[in-house]
Amino acid sequence: MPRERLDFDHGPETDQSFENALAKARAGDRLTVDDGVELLTTGTDREGIDPERKEAVLQAADRRRADEVGAEVTFVANLNNNVTTACNTGCLFCNFKDAAGRFEADSDADHGGFTKTPAESRRLVRDAVERGIYEVTSVSGLHPALALDAEHREVLAAAENPASEVNYKPPDRYETDPGTYAEQLRAMSVDGVHVHSMTPEEAEHAKRGTDWTYEEVYRRLREAGLDSVPGTAAEILVDEVREVICPGKVGTDEWLRAMEAAAEVGLPTTATIMYGHVENEMHRVMHLQRIRDLQDRTGNVTEFVPLAFVHEHTPLYERGLVDGGPAPAEDELLIAVSRLFLDNVEHIQSSWVKYGDERGLKMLSCGADDFMGTILSEEITKRAGGGYGEFRSFDDYVEMIRAIGRVPVERSTDYEQRRVIEGDGPHGPKLGPKADGTPLLAADEREPMTDVGPGD
Repeated sequence: MPRERLDFDHGPETDQSFENALAKARAGDRLTVDDGVELLTTGTDREGIDPERKEAVLQAADRRRADEVGAEVTFVANLNNNVTTACNTGCLFCNFKDAAGRFEADSDADHGGFTKTPAESRRLVRDAVERGIYEVTSVSGLHPALALDAEHREVLAAAENPASEVNYKPPDRYETDPGTYAEQLRAMSVDGVHVHSMTPEEAEHAKRGTDWTYEEVYRRLREAGLDSVPGTAAEILVDEVREVICPGKVGTDEWLRAMEAAAEVGLPTTATIMYGHVENEMHRVMHLQRIRDLQDRTGNVTEFVPLAFVHEHTPLYERGLVDGGPAPAEDELLIAVSRLFLDNVEHIQSSWVKYGDERGLKMLSCGADDFMGTILSEEITKRAGGGYGEFRSFDDYVEMIRAIGRVPVERSTDYEQRRVIEGDGPHGPKLGPKADGTPLLAADEREPMTDVGPGD
């Protein structure tokens, strides 16, 4: 059932014209949702994407990028350390998770996933910090044994029927004990590394079965070592879409409350959109408006990250709800309209994990100014069928960014620290707590990347 066949209340129809919307964008006026839809569709007065109009939108966004952030292209030295793939949420766009029951010690099922103990997480992060990373990013499945801390575990275990009432089973039921969220954060908080973790969905899991607020949860997480929050689990912030693709997840209002709570306790956040599945252009721009309104209230979003839906091996594709992901023109316009619409978010990211190198570089001429991070490990996109997601070296970054006439800049997670990379290589990180400019991996440690084209 491709997008155009779904019976949504919101569709991409407006009373605005493309010409008026483009004029407002060029003038730097704050755009309405109707303006955004006109730009994203290149006009609702005609079918399909008009190539000339598309180029006009991309040019307007690239000019805005140049005016706001200049020629710098930033990236961060980071490690992905996802703790577990065990999850029972059942999101139809995802193939990262594995049914948690298969991880139980008495199960004969071959789940193909993993769970790391806090000690294992610490070893991985310590090694990466020694190599020079600045940030460890951790986004994981909602394992039934994971609790916020020891107190939360006691609350969950006290339920009359913990498994059905609060989605909790004790750690001894599983092959591997993931510890608590607090224990994992303390384990990953090695030698001053920046810990970027605990999405709104994970924060909800960390307070299930209690009357605790998100502020209380994020305060405890911060005390355990959390430094900033990834604004993932957003997908599309329109509930009629969420009811199709992730009915078991928090709703739009709950996601926004969690993000505001993170801001309240002093944790910077990012924000994302995951597009190109069942939603339409009106949903995408409604999502942008909710992010812009959130930023108006908090001023806490450091960057916006558009994530193209990778359809292979996902239930949405296998069940015939989608027949592919977004087209290249949709990717370009989403980046561009994000830059033009989100007038209060300074940085827009191009995800080479989602787009690949060539397409990722193209997005840097469509309004994006950040090119992700080194990512010493990346399971999520690869498990969904993406052909990217391997390690990216500093020399790769420098070569690619300079090739398009831009300036490579190493950054901190919150963009407060920056280092322009100059001279010839080999290049390595210098902002990490133990970074001295040495490349993260030696040449003989790296596997050649397989550049498989995106499935669209």
